[in-house]
Amino acid sequence: MTSTNRLALAVFAMTLSLGAVAQHTKKEIEQDIARHRAMAEAHEAAAKCLESGKKPDQCLKELQTACRGLALGKYCGMKHVH
Repeated sequence: MTSTNRLALAVFAMTLSLGAVAQHTKKEIEQDIARHRAMAEAHEAAAKCLESGKKPDQCLKELQTACRGLALGKYCGMKHVH
């Protein structure tokens, strides 16, 4: 087997294994949907917090509390520019 064939076979094998990893059960998809909705609610609450005139640090703290266990990072899975 030539090195080109070995490389092609390795790439093909990795492609197959990636497909297996990317598959999700219906229950996992439903859990993802619920997490996205919970994150959206937490972000909406953060927007309302800012609209109410509270300080950004307080709103961020509330967002972090609401998002604990849902998303990564201190911005609840979403960071934007200022």
